[in-house]
Amino acid sequence: MRIYITAVLSLLSVQLYAQDTLRLSNRQADSLFLQNNLEILAEKYQIDIAKSIEIQDKLWNNPTFGVEISAYNPSRGLLDVGRQGQKAFTIQQLITRAGKRNKQVALDVESIKKSEFQFYDLIRTLKFELRQIFFESYFLDQTVALYDNQIGTLNTTVTAFEKEYNRKNISLKEVVRLKALLFQLTNDRADILFELQENQKDLRMLLNTEQPIKTIIDSTEIQKYQLNNYTLAALKDMALQSRADLKVVQSSTKQAELNYTLQKALAKPDIQLGAVYDQASNYVNNYFGVSASIDLPFFNRNQGNIKAAKSNISYFKTAETAKQNSVINEVDAAVQKVGIAEKAYQSVENQFTDQFQLLSRGIYDNFQKRNITLLEFIDFIETYNESIKEFNRLQADRVKVYEELNFVVGEELFN
Repeated sequence: MRIYITAVLSLLSVQLYAQDTLRLSNRQADSLFLQNNLEILAEKYQIDIAKSIEIQDKLWNNPTFGVEISAYNPSRGLLDVGRQGQKAFTIQQLITRAGKRNKQVALDVESIKKSEFQFYDLIRTLKFELRQIFFESYFLDQTVALYDNQIGTLNTTVTAFEKEYNRKNISLKEVVRLKALLFQLTNDRADILFELQENQKDLRMLLNTEQPIKTIIDSTEIQKYQLNNYTLAALKDMALQSRADLKVVQSSTKQAELNYTLQKALAKPDIQLGAVYDQASNYVNNYFGVSASIDLPFFNRNQGNIKAAKSNISYFKTAETAKQNSVINEVDAAVQKVGIAEKAYQSVENQFTDQFQLLSRGIYDNFQKRNITLLEFIDFIETYNESIKEFNRLQADRVKVYEELNFVVGEELFN
């Protein structure tokens, strides 16, 4: 079953790039992400909804118009509404007091800001996920290329050794051991392809495309990740100013404060003004009058809502302080991770891969010429593959921690 899965994955990897593949740089992926990502497109509607609520709350209350007619007059019959009959008309308008309408609109404006901050935070979060997968896929591709080269060369070596075995020049043990190494390399490659297939799925989802994606990165993009121009204090200040999720919490505090002023205003009763025309049922015919009414705040002065709104301010202020502390700690941790990753990366000599590759070119020839033993050959191949694989993973992890720093600061630090 494992051999079957490996064969299928190998076929998929060939077909993957035989299709109409999207070859994307980091910047191109970012651009396509902002245009196509469905979560971002959906979140935009939340801003539109908040703006629509503001428009609604700016509108004045509609006046109320009423009509009363005489349904039955014993002396004159049904619907006595003529010149001598009875009909009455009323019109009323609610007049809000204590600036309730303006306070509600101010609360709506802050709600729009919060929706916008949530939108920017969604972009920040999804872009971080995109960057992590993008760079990881690139370095996994490099590792697959290494295995492809090794498997191709080893296949040639196995074929040559099988011929030598048939000529009785070498033992079956050597051939079997080489085939076992080839099998191991093929399985290791399959494991990486599994990872790449998961990354492909996530990249397609984030970019909203059905096409296979080939990640393209040049050396200048890797070299830009340096922390020389930033101090820890500056990064923390930048994060407190830029983090959209922190602004969401700050906006919630502002909303709580605005809601408190609104709830206090709602304790003030509104006035209902009106006018009435009565044709024949009042003390004089063709009566015109005006009216005014107001609730008497004896029992309900909105005490409960005011108290709840005041407690809500304390709740969100506490949450805001906790979020600020969290942001500072996240920046500190991210900077520490960058230092660890950079130190590990710098500890590897620049010529490391070049030296390994140079040695690798001669190792097959030397083995076929029997200048080195089978055990030495296998040990070198295993060491070489594992070292290059780990070096590629180290490079991916280094970029990831720099992108994590971008994420926790809320800014593009390495453009």
